[in-house]
Amino acid sequence: MARRRVAILGSTGSIGTQALDVIAANPERFEVVALAAGTNLALLERQARAFAPDVVVDARAGAAGLLRAATASGADIVLAATTGAVSLDAIFAAAERGIDLAVANKEAIVAAGELLVEAVARGGGRLLPVDSEHSALFQCLVGEDRSQVAALLITASGGPFRSASAETIAAATLEEALNHPTWRMGTKNTIDSATLMNKGLEAIEAARLFSMPAERVLVVVHPQSLLHGAVLFSDGSVKAQLCAPDMRVPIGYALAYPDRLGRTPLAMPLDPLALLGAKPNAALLRYDYERVDTQRFPSLALAYDALRRGGCAPAVLSAANEIAVEAFVAGAIAFGDIPTIVGEALEGVPAYDLTLPGLRSADGAARAFVRDRLAVRPSLSTGV
Repeated sequence: MARRRVAILGSTGSIGTQALDVIAANPERFEVVALAAGTNLALLERQARAFAPDVVVDARAGAAGLLRAATASGADIVLAATTGAVSLDAIFAAAERGIDLAVANKEAIVAAGELLVEAVARGGGRLLPVDSEHSALFQCLVGEDRSQVAALLITASGGPFRSASAETIAAATLEEALNHPTWRMGTKNTIDSATLMNKGLEAIEAARLFSMPAERVLVVVHPQSLLHGAVLFSDGSVKAQLCAPDMRVPIGYALAYPDRLGRTPLAMPLDPLALLGAKPNAALLRYDYERVDTQRFPSLALAYDALRRGGCAPAVLSAANEIAVEAFVAGAIAFGDIPTIVGEALEGVPAYDLTLPGLRSADGAARAFVRDRLAVRPSLSTGV
């Protein structure tokens, strides 16, 4: 079996480093041909020494460096694991060339999902989701007639504030917001998980990736984080995908698709509860499900609003949220200010045509809008 040639955009981030773990554990299956990173040059240098790719670029090379990593490295598959819109040109260029795309970049699908799905279809490659929720949906849909799909469901852990009051959430500190009970992610994604914006972005992604209207993409809180996604079919059947909360599972599925990677042989005798996510020798395993309270987590409602508006509204949502989260992390605003500012941007940024230039304009306008608001907005965190 020929090794798949992999280019990783965002190699020093959480998804990128875990992807390299998967590749290192399966050297007979994969070859790293390109690494593109931001400013963590020390880690990038270590990765380059370990995997000896043909192309290595960092933030100093800008969008041109990402484009070279994606299209000039001879990659069979590009793993897009950057944040924000910086890699859009590289992602679309790979799609137009028929290179498979494993996408972990929420913003690319949220902002440009409709256009990207069309570009992948034109190029003849495959669009393979990496987020655990979308990987779960993708796996549940393999071999199924899409016309018989009634609804899609993705799960949220509930984050660190699942049971907190609205007042407690609004006044949360950075340390509290980063204290995720289940997943270990980068700062941006962890904050988004605490606001549930991540689940809103994922609902938009699901709608775009699987051609579903907003009302047929559902979110439920599942604190155990073992069931990641489910598909409801027209006959009332529900098909779900479960696994331990380990991002290396969906990463490996995307990189190896349509195959599954082999793992260490299971210890015998098999423990049925452990296979379903329990700790070894546990006597009980629970799967709890709760409705989402959008009064306490308004970011999720904002995401559905953007999805229903369509056009460039999701791009505005994503860009505004990115700047608002940066401001919170910097101590410039309170946690509760994040959805307020994002909502203001959704109302205040004008509509743009749904084209790549239009998306860039919407993205830039949303960032400028939020920065202008931050310049005059009193901070709840400092009381000034």
